[in-house]
Amino acid sequence: MILILIVVVFAIAGFVVSRKLKSKFAQYSQVALKANLSGAEIAKLMLADHNISDVQVHAVEGQLTDHYNPANKTVNLSPDVYYGRNAAAAAVAAHECGHAVQHATSYTWLNLRSTLVPLQNSAGKILNIVLIASLFGGFALGLPYEWVGFIVVGAYSIMTLFTIVTLPVEFDASNRALAWVKTRNIVTPDEYTMSKDALKWAAMTYVVAALASMATLAYYIFVFFGNRD
Repeated sequence: MILILIVVVFAIAGFVVSRKLKSKFAQYSQVALKANLSGAEIAKLMLADHNISDVQVHAVEGQLTDHYNPANKTVNLSPDVYYGRNAAAAAVAAHECGHAVQHATSYTWLNLRSTLVPLQNSAGKILNIVLIASLFGGFALGLPYEWVGFIVVGAYSIMTLFTIVTLPVEFDASNRALAWVKTRNIVTPDEYTMSKDALKWAAMTYVVAALASMATLAYYIFVFFGNRD
């Protein structure tokens, strides 16, 4: 019952933040940049200013699908951002390039997150197997209850750590982006305020995810080890 409550509460919080983010993006997408630069142009300019020549800027399908891929060194921007010439597009394009700058400068938290990716993926698979198996009466894995607890808590700890480590990575990328667009006069003071607000709400999605993961981890710790004498 407690787990269901946690899921519902954070699902609602996630929905509210997501709606707010989309609303802000739609609002600031209507504000044309006085610099008249597209998201793609801004991304390429920011990369050039940081002497990064081995990162490509691509357009990808979807909405809010923007991301930096460290594996193939590409900044991937949704059509609205790639072609957009507005405050929202400027903020997102610069933010994703902020990740490219982190990669190029071996930013500690980004390196740690990259190291955790395979562990996080494996932890997710293990957790799914254990939880599904536990539904079939007793523990279908044939393991003692305490062992199952260690596996579940251990796996979820890794997943929670990943969401926590993601926070400084995202906040730092936004800080780099905002500092650059301001210094380079890519945006006016009013456009800067809008860009900062848009990135704030984008960051909130990661904050909600981290809080949800920590709450769920606390629940599993209590379930498996909270009532021990």
